[in-house]
Amino acid sequence: MTDDRQTPAIEIRDVWKSYGTDGAFALSGVTLSVASGAFVALTGSSGAGKTTLLKLINRLIEPSRGEVRVQAENVAAVDPVLLRRRIGYVFQGVGLFPHLTVAENIGITPGLLKWKQTAIASRVDELLDLVRLPRALKSRSPATLSGGQAQRVGIARALAARPGIVLLDEPFGAVDPITRDALARDYRALHEALGLTTVMVSHDIMEAILLADRLAVMENGKLVEYGATPELVRDAHHPAVRRLMEMPLRQAEQVHRLAGSA
Repeated sequence: MTDDRQTPAIEIRDVWKSYGTDGAFALSGVTLSVASGAFVALTGSSGAGKTTLLKLINRLIEPSRGEVRVQAENVAAVDPVLLRRRIGYVFQGVGLFPHLTVAENIGITPGLLKWKQTAIASRVDELLDLVRLPRALKSRSPATLSGGQAQRVGIARALAARPGIVLLDEPFGAVDPITRDALARDYRALHEALGLTTVMVSHDIMEAILLADRLAVMENGKLVEYGATPELVRDAHHPAVRRLMEMPLRQAEQVHRLAGSA
């Protein structure tokens, strides 16, 4: 399944992934193309293979068969450490280093890339502004931050070395609904302002619909449908995808009825 608007930033070609010797596959023949500048949400039920697919892109895991290409380059031929330094990654649960300050967490990748300290310091200030955090936080430890602040630092860290591609693994799930909504909207604004290519794993179908240009719906290790978000909401073909899209529409109708009866 392809997104042919532009030359793909990411291509996943007939990828299979097995974790054991029992013949079971976490991914079965997945083919997916993501255009430069797109925002794609990988969604579907738990255990469908979404995070496995995401981790193949920056070689946190390796495919059993098939090929993954980033910016036209087969990632199997790229040093995985160097590959990860050019792809931003926001972890589920943030994953900030507790023994480092906010500024040191944000500056990790530029430091590994041998940026000058003055350039790193300037980039930290720039990113704190971008993610709407006060610069006064840069000397603080992660333990002193709220959940929303920590998540914003995680996003800043992922953007520090100016990657063109960002991977998000359930990035907003550990905070309250109001903070989650603000984080999601602010990230979407950053995606557009910086011209990023974003691939996000989300179990929250409403979040996926509201944020992503395109939805990739997975079930039992297979990509069952991939298309522009409005098209899938309006006219999904696969029965599982239709059921998934009906849920937020049904919830919206219930809220509308409740508001009308108030």
